[in-house]
Amino acid sequence: MTLRIATRGSRLALRQTQRVAELLSEASPAIEIETVVVSTVGDRDKKTSLQELGGQGVFVTDVQSAVLSGEADIAVHSAKDLPAKTSPGLALASVPERVDPRDALVGSFWVDLPKGAIIATGSIRRRSHLSHLRPDLKFQDLRGNIETRLLRIDEVDAVVIAKAALDRLDLNPEQMDPLPVSVLLPQVGQGALAIECREEDFEIIQTLKRIEDKKVRVAVDAERSFLAEVGSGCSLPVAAHAVLKEEEIFLEASIASKDGMTLLKAEGSGSDANKLGVKIANKLLNEEGGAHLLNENL
Repeated sequence: MTLRIATRGSRLALRQTQRVAELLSEASPAIEIETVVVSTVGDRDKKTSLQELGGQGVFVTDVQSAVLSGEADIAVHSAKDLPAKTSPGLALASVPERVDPRDALVGSFWVDLPKGAIIATGSIRRRSHLSHLRPDLKFQDLRGNIETRLLRIDEVDAVVIAKAALDRLDLNPEQMDPLPVSVLLPQVGQGALAIECREEDFEIIQTLKRIEDKKVRVAVDAERSFLAEVGSGCSLPVAAHAVLKEEEIFLEASIASKDGMTLLKAEGSGSDANKLGVKIANKLLNEEGGAHLLNENL
């Protein structure tokens, strides 16, 4: 069997695709791998903010189209880039592994940030969480690949980058402070890989299941279920992080105002990932005031 893998062309995306190819080769040595590099709208426009471009999905839609059109057989994504609901015709066939899901402050340590420090990040989630804790902070937009973002360190006090991206690229900046989830709750799926294929390609689905990490899949399913219930098109900062301990799933999630003045959190546990995600979403929306926050933003 030959598998054509659709992927973005960034160094990080190619490294992630290489990792999936390694896992597939270990599980099924007879498989031959081909890489199909796809240019996405998020890659072509590096100046417009991600929110203006359309938010979640700008890095995956074109890659998914390559699979749906038959140009490729599977697509490898950063799970955090996927909308909560799988696109028609596709199956989220495998979540093979997850590395550190935390965000990292690069250029300074959190406790050393001076009053009025300038932080570079393109994420409204990161801005809202950090400004909730430190209203004095100022922010600049940040786009481009990881290497380009790291070059901004000399222009600001710090930049915020996913720890997973640094780890996968073997980058270890001198001043790097991985922020606890109690400080900055991760984006849904952050640190995890997600592999999609056409929903009718049963043989490929079975092949991809061989490299799935079942514990990671359960955690990511809980986070994605939360996001789907809140509404994947929600323009407010939304975050969630789940871990599996024995047979119990623990999920913490949040909804915040864009300015960080309001940050609502809820947590809970359960054995069913989808039910837990829905439960925590409804707890946030109906008990903690999240629905009112969403209505204010309409």
